[in-house]
Amino acid sequence: MKKKFFSDLKAVFVNCTLKKSPQTSHTDTLFQISKTILEKEHVTVKEIRLIDHNVATGVYPDMTEHGWKEDEWPTLFEQIFDADILILGTPIWLGEKSSIAQKLIERLYAMSGKTNEKGQYLFYGKVGGTIITGNEDGIKHCAMGILYSLQHIGYSIPPQADAGWIGKVGPGPSYGDTEWKGKEITPPLGTDSDFTNRNTTFMTYNLLHLAAMLKSQGGYPNYGNSREKWDDGSRWNFENPEYR
Repeated sequence: MKKKFFSDLKAVFVNCTLKKSPQTSHTDTLFQISKTILEKEHVTVKEIRLIDHNVATGVYPDMTEHGWKEDEWPTLFEQIFDADILILGTPIWLGEKSSIAQKLIERLYAMSGKTNEKGQYLFYGKVGGTIITGNEDGIKHCAMGILYSLQHIGYSIPPQADAGWIGKVGPGPSYGDTEWKGKEITPPLGTDSDFTNRNTTFMTYNLLHLAAMLKSQGGYPNYGNSREKWDDGSRWNFENPEYR
């Protein structure tokens, strides 16, 4: 594969940790595997730590129109939507994705009723995946909900679109930690996990391949999936000459 094949792609990592910067985020540490691959492939990469921003709660595009004094979401959304690839990262708490991850999904959902120039829902042609970290079971459970939500609003999900790492059940060191209770951890915890490294690599390249294919053909054809055509009466049916 030629390097230039991916060079016109953009990827955004949205870290849904509960920790404000500059606190260390183990999710961000695992992001680095995927980010390194993307940068090697000359992809433009951006990262957003959602909790650092004043994002209102709600399911409307701009919550200042619904009683909130401030909402940074419209500006953040422009950065997310500018990317061809979205990678949502979250820790696991009580077996679930973080509350910040749920907020992100709800705010993305708020934009999903908008349409693109083809009359399709806005996220058609965008690609999504997820990276998950924790000290308890739940990677597949969290990925199931996240990837379902992303595809429901229009993101395309390639094979093996999730990756993650979990430590031993209960309190303990987390991904990338180099010390725990005064004892050195070498190499940093989890970084030598072949399973995690393989899945993160496969996820990253599958996101790249699907994003490149979609971008090269201008997204999805709007044959049979245009909201505008549905609304103006040109519904897809066997009687409509346009679809014969």
